[in-house]
Amino acid sequence: MTAAASPDLGAQSAPQQRVVVYLLLGVVFGVVLTKSEVVSWFRIQEMFRFQSFHMYGVIGSALAVAATSLALIRRLKIPTLTGDEIAIAPKEFGTGRRYWIGGTVFGLGWALTGACPGPLVALIGSGATVFVVTFLAAVGGTWLYGVLRPHLPH
Repeated sequence: MTAAASPDLGAQSAPQQRVVVYLLLGVVFGVVLTKSEVVSWFRIQEMFRFQSFHMYGVIGSALAVAATSLALIRRLKIPTLTGDEIAIAPKEFGTGRRYWIGGTVFGLGWALTGACPGPLVALIGSGATVFVVTFLAAVGGTWLYGVLRPHLPH
């Protein structure tokens, strides 16, 4: 959203200042991911081999925070920063085929590369430049999905 589209946000800070805030939040998020070892290839392999609870604990706590946050947003009708209502569209599961196929492809990529798309930038920033290949593959896969999406059975 631009400052022209949202005068309230534009009055609070210039677009350049907001970019700096988002950049700093991203850096803090990357440090948290790195220090909590969520970006560790060894931790990810431990998870897929069922040798450690560490990653399951992180994922489980993230799910608990997300579920609690969504419940509070719905119950308290918390608005966005611009005052708009937060509308969460209901999911249409149908046969669920797209979810298990997508989840399988995602999980295979995660297991093979040892990296989830979320922390890829943190991995690259921490010096693991080999993950540039994984990052480019993730961007390429996203682009391919965008091209193929109109032809896929949703």
